[in-house]
Amino acid sequence: MFRSVKKMLAKIKNRQLRWLLISFCFIAISMVIFVVALFTYTYSLGPPALTNNQNTVYYSQNGKVIGEEHGLENRYWVGLDHIDEDLIQATLTTEDRNFYNHPGFDFKRILGAAIQDIRSLSMEQGASTITQQYARNLYLTHDKTWKRKIKEAFYTIRLEMFYSKDEILEGYLNTIYYGHGAYGVEAASRYFFDKSANDLSIAEAAMLAAIPKGPSYYSPFNHAENAERRKNQIVANLAKQHVISEAEADAAMQEALSFTEPNEQSKKAIAPYFQDEVLRELQHVLNKTKEEIRSGGYQVYTTLHIDKQLTLEKTVEKTISSDTELQVGALAVNHQTGAILSMVGGKDYNESPFNRAVQAKRMPGSTFKPFLYYAALENGYTPTTTLMSKPTDFELANGTVYQPSNYNGYYADEPITLAEAIALSDNIYAVKTNLFLTPERLVETAKQFGIKSNLQPYPSLALGTASVSVKEMTRGYSMIANGGKEIDPYTIEKVTDAEGNVLYERPEKEQKSVFDPRQTFILTHLMTGMFDESLSSYMRVTGAAISDELGRQYAGKSGTTKTDSWMIGFSPEVVTSVWTGYDNNIPIEKTKEQRYAKQIWAGYMEKIHEGKPLRTFQVPDGVVGAYVDTESGNLATPYCDNHRLMYFLEGTEPTSYCTAHKPDDAESGLDDKKEKDSEDKRGFFKRLLDFFR
Repeated sequence: MFRSVKKMLAKIKNRQLRWLLISFCFIAISMVIFVVALFTYTYSLGPPALTNNQNTVYYSQNGKVIGEEHGLENRYWVGLDHIDEDLIQATLTTEDRNFYNHPGFDFKRILGAAIQDIRSLSMEQGASTITQQYARNLYLTHDKTWKRKIKEAFYTIRLEMFYSKDEILEGYLNTIYYGHGAYGVEAASRYFFDKSANDLSIAEAAMLAAIPKGPSYYSPFNHAENAERRKNQIVANLAKQHVISEAEADAAMQEALSFTEPNEQSKKAIAPYFQDEVLRELQHVLNKTKEEIRSGGYQVYTTLHIDKQLTLEKTVEKTISSDTELQVGALAVNHQTGAILSMVGGKDYNESPFNRAVQAKRMPGSTFKPFLYYAALENGYTPTTTLMSKPTDFELANGTVYQPSNYNGYYADEPITLAEAIALSDNIYAVKTNLFLTPERLVETAKQFGIKSNLQPYPSLALGTASVSVKEMTRGYSMIANGGKEIDPYTIEKVTDAEGNVLYERPEKEQKSVFDPRQTFILTHLMTGMFDESLSSYMRVTGAAISDELGRQYAGKSGTTKTDSWMIGFSPEVVTSVWTGYDNNIPIEKTKEQRYAKQIWAGYMEKIHEGKPLRTFQVPDGVVGAYVDTESGNLATPYCDNHRLMYFLEGTEPTSYCTAHKPDDAESGLDDKKEKDSEDKRGFFKRLLDFFR
């Protein structure tokens, strides 16, 4: 070839013509080499990625979408077969009619645009194909410079080299900007019409196709007239291209479009506090920042049970008066797995996204006592262990005197059993037990129950004077409910990327046993006593106000401080914790507000168990039951009016029968007289206060 060119040039006598031809050949050969090198280099790079940032979507326990996360950009990815055909045709007709026929560049349009740019000495005219726009959307800025245009051409070649036209069109439709933070047809369709991109009318499809040319100028929210005019032009073009009939075009132009209210887009539909906790957990699971997660296109399968969540939200809304600033934090957990089923972090997420079920730390009051009494059971206590209940001054090692008191100043003024102490929430019994075991042991036990907050070994710790979260307390009660196994409440079961590749799946691991299942059962049964009126004596059991609302067996404990009200309890299926109080720690003074936590707990637990078979807590091996007289703590006889089934480690159960109640007591009616005298002494108002306890 080179010899032929040399011979041809040798025959040319005109030196100028000769050098002109030499230059032409050199340029031509150089261009060929450049093109070959360019395509070789382009091919060597392989196919470019077809996606960029996408929304992260959250799914409930049964696979329903509960919400999503996105950064400044709102994105989804849907297949071409899930995009309305009218929208596809409207886009092609508007943006690139020859899309399926050109190699990525429409040279006729490019030439026309270039002539216009030269005449005006600008770069205002555009002739970009869909492939070029897609390349720009994925990899480049929208600056109008020659450098950007060269890069755009390079990426256009790569896209056309490695992908089919359908793949490029699908990518374009999923990345083009429609304004208002919405990228892609699915995000735009949901934003403007609150429906999928596969369910659009011709008019809606034309409206969406109209927007990308100027997402602000043609936004139906910003410039309705501009948007309507361009939509009608697109409809007319569709009819002109015989994509739709004239009759369909007329109907589309007459159709009155119904748009979604813009302010509705920012609201999280289901369990917003729960979704925030999912995001926090995702940061740990994926080791990524919040912004990376929000725009990473992850599919997150959570533990949320939608029906239970809606029940909790409705129960809170129905119970707490709208005219109060009292707040709430509530959490329900499957205590066998740790899966969080429902969560409420406040009355109104839009007013305050602060999550009081996870982030807030408040004094738990008497709900802390079960941790103390587990330690007591491990150290020789039984349900019938008795201690004196009367005003007591405790002189501490440092010389100070600690003077705890019971609710409303009520005392038995005689020994009471552990079963009564839990059911009536006797503070004197608790402090005596704490000092006997040592506060350091209570701190150690509480830590084993998953309490990670700072705990100081003070005598008052038995009464819940440390600050802890609802989540921590729920974890601790879950370990009581599941027989003493280690557990950690969680929200995420599985995470995949946008293509369905599993990035994380919660491992199934054998739960470590931390506590004796026999003792946790005995404690569980003792905690059912708060609803058992047979344990009422010098005051009513703490669950009396809601016991009539309960239709099955529950174990639980309530707790109150001046500023906090708690109710935590469980069935064989679920643990639920409820806290109520004011954010600024002002006292809860209204009687009805003091009852909210118990009412929410009872209403929620009964509703979620509605229609389910009745289940009781299963007695483990090594535990025996005995009917015990609630006053004496001895085995009950037929003459004991108040007796209760209690459980003991085998060999520790009572062996003596009650001698306090005799046949003549029953015949003479002395028991009735004693009860009446006792009620008279207490007075009407004290009994009324007891009722609300």
